[in-house]
Amino acid sequence: MPGSQLPFMEEGMARWPFGPPNAGIALDFTGTPPTPGELRNLVTERWADVPRLAQRLVRDGRGARRHRWLPVDGHDPAERIRREDVTLREAVRAWFHTPFPDGPPPWHLHLLRGAAEGDFTLLFRMHHSLLDGRSLTTLLRALLDGAPPVDVPASLDPGALRRTAVGGPGMLAVGLPVPLPGKGERRPAYTVVRLPHEEVRAARRAGGGRAVTTNEVFLAAVSGVLRSCLLTAADAGTDPSGRVWLSVPVDGRPPGHDDFLGNAFMNVRVPAPVTLADPAARLAACTGLLTTVTRRRNPAERLVEGAFSALPAAGQALARGRLFAAEYAPAACSYVHLRETGRTLAGRRLRSISLVPMIPPADTVTFALGACAGGHTLSVTTNSGDEDAELLAEAFLHELGSLGRAGGGCYVPGP
Repeated sequence: MPGSQLPFMEEGMARWPFGPPNAGIALDFTGTPPTPGELRNLVTERWADVPRLAQRLVRDGRGARRHRWLPVDGHDPAERIRREDVTLREAVRAWFHTPFPDGPPPWHLHLLRGAAEGDFTLLFRMHHSLLDGRSLTTLLRALLDGAPPVDVPASLDPGALRRTAVGGPGMLAVGLPVPLPGKGERRPAYTVVRLPHEEVRAARRAGGGRAVTTNEVFLAAVSGVLRSCLLTAADAGTDPSGRVWLSVPVDGRPPGHDDFLGNAFMNVRVPAPVTLADPAARLAACTGLLTTVTRRRNPAERLVEGAFSALPAAGQALARGRLFAAEYAPAACSYVHLRETGRTLAGRRLRSISLVPMIPPADTVTFALGACAGGHTLSVTTNSGDEDAELLAEAFLHELGSLGRAGGGCYVPGP
């Protein structure tokens, strides 16, 4: 069968065992929604002839039954636009369990009703094997006023080098699972909350004069949430003193290859400082955890990746038994920043960006931070109880406020 076989990371997502591997990014705008004709013209102009958007996913019928990409001749990206009279949360609930049909490219651009009157949402929904979060920001940024179309040659070139994280535990090292609230019916749940800008700024001042990134604040706040869960569970006999790992996707694109479209991330694990009671101490412990270097992959890395790619069923069995277990990483933390060149879509102002992660492994949680010039939003996705996403989002807001107060902030919520 012709076509390119999926690399290791994409093959793993194509075999995701916890539900359809759907993910996406949503942009919220203020103003009258564009007409379907306006949006079609914009997509046709800005996303014309992008090869990655004109591929369909197929699976070999024998052997290792690996997946591969096949081109769809004559594909028009405007055909993938859908207008739906639902909000983002309603849309996510509807497609958590709905796989993309075989045949067409596995993505849609949805025009949704906004959460508030006079708003609308643009949601790019995809099979995660197609694109990563950085790719989505490249595509969506191209739709904004004043932005150029997607650079097609650049979208095809991942570069010879990779940015990789420094340090981290071995692949088989495990830590402590973190009992999540487990409230409500056991099923996937999703929520999104807007983070007060003043609280984010105040939390970054908790570094005691050190330069603190938003991502480090994010990891520290998540660590505080997990610490709270452990302390709650300690009353039931759980030992809260063990090591806890966070799984964090790191963009592997080397300098000069930011516009590559595909999956160029790697998951790394970093320690969550759950034993530290002081929020400022947790922030200090998270500083510098995601230091990266740019280099070529070494022979051992290529050997492991090649083995898992050639024997995907064995790789999936290992993942299910260990890599997806709560003691491997009870929480994933994904951060995507839309560095927009424009702040409007056909004159409508961009308010925020929200991430929609894949359904996480059982008894784990994904925290996803979205950022743009308009501020930050937090998305929480769980697979433990249908009330857990909102409970954990509330706990994150509490931890963010604690960090702000540790930094000398005195934020008072408005009416």
